Amino acid sequence: MTRYQIFTDCTCDLAEDIYLNYPLVILPMDVTIDSSTFSHTHDFKNMSAKTFYEKLRDGYMSTTSQITPMVFKEAFENTLKEGKDVLYIGFSSGLSGTLQSSLVAKSELEDLYPNNKIVIIDSLAASAGQGLLVYQALLNQKNGMTIDENATWLNNNILKLAHWFTVDDLQFLKRGGRVSGAVALVGTALKIKPVLHVDNDGHLVNVSKAHGRKASLTALADRLATTITDPTNQIIFISHGDALEDAQFLANKIFESSHVKDVMISDIGPVIGSHSGPGTIALFFFATGR
Repeated sequence: MTRYQIFTDCTCDLAEDIYLNYPLVILPMDVTIDSSTFSHTHDFKNMSAKTFYEKLRDGYMSTTSQITPMVFKEAFENTLKEGKDVLYIGFSSGLSGTLQSSLVAKSELEDLYPNNKIVIIDSLAASAGQGLLVYQALLNQKNGMTIDENATWLNNNILKLAHWFTVDDLQFLKRGGRVSGAVALVGTALKIKPVLHVDNDGHLVNVSKAHGRKASLTALADRLATTITDPTNQIIFISHGDALEDAQFLANKIFESSHVKDVMISDIGPVIGSHSGPGTIALFFFATGR
């Protein structure tokens, strides 16, 4: 059986325990803030999450750059030269052009390495939702799944991965065109917090609204309680934009209402955080549907 390397990118927002203990390659992405560009890596070595969100709160604008085909080609080729296959689980094509870059690299490399496989999976996910798929793929690999079996499992389960989140500041969604300026202005004044999810096409969708922060977090827990499958065997992922106390509040709500196996909390990195803002709380789990 040919060995294979699992790749993803830093939008996966995985907890440290996972990327330190599994053979995973996480590709960095560039972020520009305060007129300075840095490479965001999964370990936050170039800028901590707290520093990044403090800059956003101070009014600095942040922009991100997708991974280029050249970066993918170099990373994949290093693995192919070792005689291993490539399984890449990428940031949602509904939110970024990064996945298209990986497909360009795949096309260029397949002629050079005809005896190796390069499998590209569109996670249709973001943040720790993408990370949860990657984590499951790592477990599948550890349990002996071939690259083809793993890819089949991923494709069969992508649309069962629920993504629910809320933001603390509507202005960041307004900048990204997710809500209008009028909605952001009124919502901020009335302390209305949106409850959103990622749909089957990997796009962000505003589903409902809650009056106040705690109500929006409780709404996330309620979504989980009504749609989760096999909770006692699930590790739930929560990611946050410098809002650890709120993430822990949500985790406690989940433990109160659902007998889940465990909850894993991680930071939302600068790539996703540039568009969602400080205070974002996101919840990911396998459910009856998205």
